[in-house]
Amino acid sequence: MSTSTIDTDSAAPAVAEATPAPEPVPAEWDDLGLDPEVLSAVKDRGYAHPTPVQAQSVPAAIEGRDLLVRAKTGTGKTAAFMLPIIQRIPAGYGKAGCIVLCPVRELALQIAEETKLLAKDKNLRVVTLYGGVGIGPQADALNDGAEIVIGTPGRVMDHIKRGNLKLKDAIVSALDEADEMLSMGFFQEVTGILEHCPRESQTLLFSATMEERLKELIGRFLKDPHEIYLSLDTDRVADTIHHVLYETTIEYPKPRQLLHILDEEQPTSALIFCNTKADTEMVSRFLNKQGVATEPISSDLTQKARERVMKRIKRGELDYLAATDVAARGIDIEDLSHVIHYSLPEDPAVYLHRTGRTGRAGKKGRAIALMSAAEMTCRRVLEREYEIEFELRDLPSREAVDEARANRLVEELTGTLKEGLPFEAFLPLAKKLREQGGSADMLLAVALRGFFRWHRMAKRRAELEAGGEDPDAVDALMAQRTGRGGRTGGGRRDGRGPRRDRDGRGGGRGGRDGGRDGGRGRRDRGDSRSDGRSDERPPKAADGGADRPKRRRRRRNKSKSEGAGDN
Repeated sequence: MSTSTIDTDSAAPAVAEATPAPEPVPAEWDDLGLDPEVLSAVKDRGYAHPTPVQAQSVPAAIEGRDLLVRAKTGTGKTAAFMLPIIQRIPAGYGKAGCIVLCPVRELALQIAEETKLLAKDKNLRVVTLYGGVGIGPQADALNDGAEIVIGTPGRVMDHIKRGNLKLKDAIVSALDEADEMLSMGFFQEVTGILEHCPRESQTLLFSATMEERLKELIGRFLKDPHEIYLSLDTDRVADTIHHVLYETTIEYPKPRQLLHILDEEQPTSALIFCNTKADTEMVSRFLNKQGVATEPISSDLTQKARERVMKRIKRGELDYLAATDVAARGIDIEDLSHVIHYSLPEDPAVYLHRTGRTGRAGKKGRAIALMSAAEMTCRRVLEREYEIEFELRDLPSREAVDEARANRLVEELTGTLKEGLPFEAFLPLAKKLREQGGSADMLLAVALRGFFRWHRMAKRRAELEAGGEDPDAVDALMAQRTGRGGRTGGGRRDGRGPRRDRDGRGGGRGGRDGGRDGGRGRRDRGDSRSDGRSDERPPKAADGGADRPKRRRRRRNKSKSEGAGDN
């Protein structure tokens, strides 16, 4: 780990190599130069000590230095750039004091949620800008003077073009996962946004790699950046992660092999990575049929649908998520116990990025991989170049899995009796089920599935309450995360947000019907307009629709007669 300072000429995009810095790294929050109102929020978050990236980034950024930081995920990068930003923007600034860009909306929402907690003792407002939802509430927040703006490049540029977002008084700009933004084709948007910031403003850039186009970006916008290198995902995986490899077989379908592994491993939480959207859907469909609640996440899922999935995770309604690599960016499940590779990625380095989602903050994690003969090359690269030691395991037999699963569920059932769960009222039903002959097993299986789903959700609710969270406040929490205050906004059927008039005001069918999430909106459900007004209207007369054409004809005839008189 090293820290250095480099000189970067604006005409020369090349980045100099880092040299070790002699000064020691601070190890306490009190040593980083944070103001009392910022420091109190940090301590309220329970952060005992700064991570290496925070310890090296925060003091230099508070001084106003441009930063170029390379660090892997899960190292506390968000606080590393948001703490200096919160400190440098004056309380009640009343205009956009910073712009934070990140590749995907989920990451933008996570950064915004963390920022609100860190800025709770300072008069600063946060707005999150991302696509897939109505633009009206976002524009309102900008016009009201939100000081901290966090968003994805496409939607941020949209607001700039509409005149909603003005960055002429911005103090800081920050780029998180800059390499990912450029690889996703946002080079023009990112450079265009940065060009709207004052030349003297501070720029903080965080990236895992140094590609040529990123070096060009650094040369154009960073002034004598303070460069910080930390261990990357491509260096090695965390020592806290245990890697297990199962070689797949052609004797029975791969989804069933995954089910057997899940029964064997019993993850408390897991992300199942697939290489294609079709695989996420197939895996989810199969697991759901087996009583394992799983939801697919792909890049074309609307924002409203993503929020619905994350609500279900929060409530404990879902066991696992099946995701592609692109769709999973920005989705952060706290204390993730397992990362499961349904298929090994084509690029071995992606394995490390996937796996880095577990085993964070010194906690133990587990990476499970299903490997076919065609994926042997990826395995060899991981073992040889990244020094990953896989524990090879045989697939459990179906008989062994079924026996172990039955024993486990019977134990869970008997445990509920010890908990004092009332059951006497269902004894007559149990007797009735036994009399159903051949259909008794199927009916009992349906009843058991419902029970185990309810029981797991009840346990999740108890965990939330034990942690001081209100399980009934999940919807409000998610609404707060999206920054919409409970308003659903006006969405088009394709999830790209509402149609707008030239002056930027809401309108069109999307604005009237509210967010649709891929279906037809229903006004009787209280959907909101994109301008925040309720869409509930007084009932029309039964014949109102039939009379409308007659009224139009009468108006046209009246106009013609008046016109004839004028002539």
